[in-house]
Amino acid sequence: MSDILVAKIGGSTLGSHDTALADAVALQQRGLRTLIVHGGGAITTDWLDRYGLTTRFQRGLRVTDTDTLKVVAAVMAGVVNKELVASLQALGGRAVGLSGADGGLLRARPIDESLGYVGEVFQVDVAVLKGLVDGGFIPVVAPLALWWEGDKPRGQLLNVNADTAAGAIAAALAARWLVFLTDVPGIRGRDGAFFPRLSSAEAQALTEAGVIDGGMIPKVKACLEASATSVATVIIDGRQEHALLEAIDGQPLGTIVG
Repeated sequence: MSDILVAKIGGSTLGSHDTALADAVALQQRGLRTLIVHGGGAITTDWLDRYGLTTRFQRGLRVTDTDTLKVVAAVMAGVVNKELVASLQALGGRAVGLSGADGGLLRARPIDESLGYVGEVFQVDVAVLKGLVDGGFIPVVAPLALWWEGDKPRGQLLNVNADTAAGAIAAALAARWLVFLTDVPGIRGRDGAFFPRLSSAEAQALTEAGVIDGGMIPKVKACLEASATSVATVIIDGRQEHALLEAIDGQPLGTIVG
């Protein structure tokens, strides 16, 4: 059985003094090959505001023109990524920051002209990630990809959804776990109660019915993609102390999907 853990840290919890990074280091020290995929949408919006650039969303995705892409790349692969690497190192981990563009890790195509430079990942080349985790490092992946046409890249960056990137990476690595750390306790039903577990069919039905909506949709889709390759997937509240450790240790947290 695989010993790979992919943890997706949501932008909504970055800077909230949670224990996710300390947990990731502790799990690495246990011998798990640990990877982190991160968001950072709120921080990106703040930087766009500083430069007077308008933020627009369609279908939950940030419309990304040329100027917006420059800020997204600088903030995601620069500010957020390197701050996470610095924090992991300070906690005793060995971390390397990279984006999905590095080594051709994430290969994508534009989703829709109306979204601009927003990509949909169609292939993952995990060679760089395997080399890092096998070497004892925690890769920290920023959600950028290369625009790929045919058998080669165009030399153009694309902004990608971090949840989607995490699911694709977990599936490609045949990881043992995919854990989404977010700012809610799991998936909520219409009655307000949270589901402890959803089968793939149940999750799909709830999405089609509009019960699962907004930013939870790409998380659930990523869980379904990863669970189809036998990855154990769960969505948990990353603000809860040691939530990542407890999830890996089998504590009943959040919503298991698949």
